Parts: sequence; C-alpha cells; structure tokens
Amino acid sequence: MSSEQLAVDAVRVLAIDAIQKANSGHPGMPMGMADLAVVLWSQFLDVDPDHPEWIDRDRFVLSNGHGSMLLYAMLHLSGFPVSMDDIRNFRQWGYSTAGHPELEHEIGVEVTTGPLGQGFGMGVGLALAEEHLRAKLGTSLVDHYTYGFVSDGDLMEGVAAEAASLAGHLGLGRLIYLYDDNAITLVGPTEWTFSEDVPQRFEAYGWQTLTVDGHDRGAIAEAIAAARADLDRPTLISAKTHIGYGSSKQDSAASHGSPLGEEEIANVRARFGWSHPPFEVPAEVYEYMDEAMNRGRARWAAWQERQPTLFGADEELAALYRAHFEPQKTAVAAPDFAAGSKVASRKMGGAVLNSVAAVRPDLIGGSADLASSTNTLIADSGDFSRADRTARNIRFGVREHAMGAIVNGMTVHGGLRAFGATFFQFADYMRGAVRLGALMGVPSVWVFTHDSIFLGEDGPTHQPIGHMAAMRAIPNVWVVRPATPAEVAGAWEVAMARTEGPTALVLSRQGLPVPEGTAPAAVAKGAYVVAEGTDAVLVATGSELALALDARDQLAARQISVRVVSMPCVEAFNEQDAAYRQSVLGTDLPIASIEAAVTFGWGDITGSGGLNIGIDQFGASAPAGVLAEKYGFTAEAVVGRVADWLAAR
Repeated sequence: MSSEQLAVDAVRVLAIDAIQKANSGHPGMPMGMADLAVVLWSQFLDVDPDHPEWIDRDRFVLSNGHGSMLLYAMLHLSGFPVSMDDIRNFRQWGYSTAGHPELEHEIGVEVTTGPLGQGFGMGVGLALAEEHLRAKLGTSLVDHYTYGFVSDGDLMEGVAAEAASLAGHLGLGRLIYLYDDNAITLVGPTEWTFSEDVPQRFEAYGWQTLTVDGHDRGAIAEAIAAARADLDRPTLISAKTHIGYGSSKQDSAASHGSPLGEEEIANVRARFGWSHPPFEVPAEVYEYMDEAMNRGRARWAAWQERQPTLFGADEELAALYRAHFEPQKTAVAAPDFAAGSKVASRKMGGAVLNSVAAVRPDLIGGSADLASSTNTLIADSGDFSRADRTARNIRFGVREHAMGAIVNGMTVHGGLRAFGATFFQFADYMRGAVRLGALMGVPSVWVFTHDSIFLGEDGPTHQPIGHMAAMRAIPNVWVVRPATPAEVAGAWEVAMARTEGPTALVLSRQGLPVPEGTAPAAVAKGAYVVAEGTDAVLVATGSELALALDARDQLAARQISVRVVSMPCVEAFNEQDAAYRQSVLGTDLPIASIEAAVTFGWGDITGSGGLNIGIDQFGASAPAGVLAEKYGFTAEAVVGRVADWLAAR
C-alpha cells in the first residue's frame, strides 16, 4: 500500500474513531473527502507547520465545518500543534478540536466555520485581501492561494451565491474551491431540494468549473493544477464523492451526522486493511506528510531570506509593510463643522473615515451599493477591480450577506482593517456574519447609517426599531451611536483600536446639532457627563443627545435639575470600573434613558424604577418632524414624561 493511500486511510480512521469516542460528530464528510484533502495538502498547499501564522502561507477554509475531524486529522498528521490527545478529546471542554472549526491560527485553523455559506464568503474575502496586498506590496511578500472545501449545503445558502457572484466579477483567480458533490444532505438525497446544474451556475458567475471523480487522486491533482494555472477566474472543482466512503452507510444520509458504531467501525477497518488500534498511526504516514510540508518550509525560509534585501533597498516598501502588518494606534481628530449648524452623523462619519484612511493605508472597504448614502467612499482611491487591485473602495453591490462574510475574511487574513457599510435596517441580512466575526474576535468595522425612524418618508420597512438592541445583544460587538463630530471621531478611534472584536458605528441620516468646541469625547469609556444636574440623570445616545439637552433646559424652568449623560457605547461603559460608572451616573440618582429605538435592554442602565423612553412599535411613513411629534420625541413630550415620573417617585 502506498504512503499516500495510508495517509488517506489514516484520515478516515482517525475521524471515525474520534467521533465514536465523542459519541458525537459527522463521519460521512471526512470519509468522503479524505482523498481530496491528502492530495491538496501533500501536493499543493504551501503552509509551514513550524510557523503556522506566516503571512504568505496558503489559506485553507473548511466551509463545510461539520466535517471538522477531517481538518484536525490533516493538521495532526502534517505536524501542526494538534496532538493525538486533542484528537482523542474531539468536541470536549478545553481542547482545540471543537465540533466546528474555531479560528486559531496558531494551530492552523484559519477561520471559524459552521453556519453553512459563511466559510465560502470568508474565503472570497481571504482571496480579495491577497490580491490587494500582492498588488501593493509585491509578489516577494505576498503570493499565495486560497483553497476551500464546500458542500451542497454551502451552495444552497444565499450568502454563497452572493459571494460567488462578486468573486467571479472581480476575477479572483487564486481562489480554488473543491465541492463535495456527494448528492446527500443531512436529511436525504439532494434531489429532494437541489436539482440545478451547479457548474453551469458558477460558469455564469464567471468561474472556471472542472468535474472529477473525488476518489481518483490523479484526476484531483490534475484539476487543482489546472485551477492554479487560470489566474483570471476563480475555480470550482466539482468532486463526485461518496459520503461515508467504505462503510455500509456509504451514499446515505445515515453517515452524515452520527457516529458509525463500534461494529461498523470494525468492518470499515477490515475493508481498509487497517490493523492499528484506535488513535495509532504508522510512522510512514507522519513521514509522508512531513516530507510534503517541507515544500512550505522551504517557501517560508526563502520568504524570510528576502526580507532584509527587500527592505534595505526600499525604505518606502518597508514602511508600507509595517503600516499593514504592524499598525500603530490611530489618533483621530474631530471634523470641522460650524457650531450651531446641523450635520448628519453619516456625513461626519465620511469626513472621519477619510482622515483615518489618510494615515492608515491598511483601511479598505465599501458598501452594499450605498456609498453615496452611507458616505463611505475613500476619496483619494479608486475602485478595487480587475484593472486596479490597489484601490481601497470595494463595490460590494446589493449583497449584504456576502459583504459581511467577505469583510470578515479580509480582516482575518491579516494586514488589513476592512469595513462594510449599509443602512442599519439591513444589518439583519448580515447578522450571521456579524455574529461570526464577534465569535472569532476579529476587528471588522460595520458602518450602519439611517439609524432610526427619523430617516422619515421611506417608512417602517426602512426604519430600524429593534436593531440597536439586537446588535447590542451579540457578545463581543461594541455598538457606537455618536451624536457629535467629536463622538464620531472617537467612534472611529475606538473601532481602529479594537483588536479582539468588531465595532458597529450607527449613524444618522438627519442633521444633528453641532455643539460649540471640539473637545475629544470620552467614547472609549462609553459614556460621559455633558451637563451636570442634581435631581435625576437623563442618558441619551446619538440624535437624542440634543433632545435630552433641550429637555434639560425646559426642566430647569420647572426647578428640576437634570444631569445629561451621553452614552455612545454601552459595551465600553460596562467595561469601566465601578468608580467611573458611578461618577457618570451618580449615586442614588433616578435614571432615565432616551433612544429612538426599542427600550429593551435599557433597564440594565436605568435600574429598578428607572424611566425608559423609546419606541416599542414600528414606525410610519412621514416626515421626521411629524414622527418625532407622534412618537413622543419632542422636548415637550420628554419633559412631561420625566416630570410625571419624578413626581410619582
């Protein structure tokens, strides 16, 4: 038996043994895709297990993340820091071998996958990042491929369709996906739900498509070589495979998501001629895969050797490289707008975005066909395209699902800080990607404009009501809703400083009053006192800060002294120590909140007996001023509610 065949069988047996021991997992996919994995890793994938975070490594995305044991087996056999003890403890507390892959570059896991289609989209982002960085820094520093395994389920998800369409349009030729075309999903044959001609669909997207027997390793190698040779188009290789290969459950949904059982595993081992006990692999397999990894080790060594010469001869290139891979903290100045004027925070955001882009060449991103509305064009840059890979504006088209996943992929690649922009209402379309970015802890930046009912006449279909609470409910996302030019600057400063999670900037369509002075706002602390008072505290965000200040003036005429607090970021405020929080909210003062959104969640700030002024219903189509009156967001309405609340205490 050849070393290659031994490696394939080792992957299959390790997978089924680990899943059986855990009594949980998906054996069918690792058994069916083992041939593909061994060919890709042994002949093409350039990675260095001794330096798993090397910048110019090839990227591998397991979009069909339920087959995670395939990835863990390959990492273990290839010398990455995934031990046999990790394999034995698949899906157990405290081990890196989670049920679905979770981002951990140190062991070779590039992205967190599991929700089908997200890995597909992130792979497009990885490939886009490579194209951009290679164009800016040169092939001596950046020159790699992105590979991925995808499933029928991935290709059914809409996010994959959107991402595939954009990848084909942009001609991301270093993106190669191997499609596990096994005609089976979790519940049964794909013919129940999925009868389209997938290669024809991808050809229409502008992809090269190839079809092979997924168990013919020679044909697989030829197809990958052909994919690598076509640098003008991404490639989808449809590999006809057998799920649960070698078992009596082969070609059946029964092998998809349940352990095979001890008796069936014994039968499989006999069919493969595998006589080794569980979790034991012959040395020949390790030697074979170690030899294959020498290809990547050699590339890493050559890459290291080039650096002194490259940077010594070109100080500008060295500085640009550092700006991408060793960025410094970014201080952001507030944009200069006339005091007393009214300026939408989206317009303030556009000014700040461009000031950040001027000093951070690693900033790149775009919107879902809304650049002129979200004010998210980098003014001194063109559009990223086939003709210009150095440009920093990405036209995502009307593809929020894909934009979210692609921005995550670009950010997780390294060397870039990517952002995506759309109306806040459409954050629903990309919620899966926002959540996954938070789970991975990657600092993607989301710019959401048209933040409340006050966008007006477009009506309730476009007016976000529950979105603020829903976004705040995602762990590890910081939601920043600024009210002034200084707060918008602070919001971007927070976003660029974060390294362990995404930031959502929530900006207005309507004009907001520009206050006197440009003193920095304490956005990084989440909240600060804008005006002092002794009887109560009124906490506001975004467009409601000015409303709170107007209400304060009217309450003063009633001999009621109200402290006004701006709280642009609840998450940042909650991370401050008790002393700071008390200095802002006071001691034993009654607290009211005001925000043009659902009141859900504000009770955590206002406490028992607090007042939460919000909008716990859908909006309507009408001018913003009319909506403010109808929904109680005038100074007079706020004054009445606050006065009645305090009188009743």
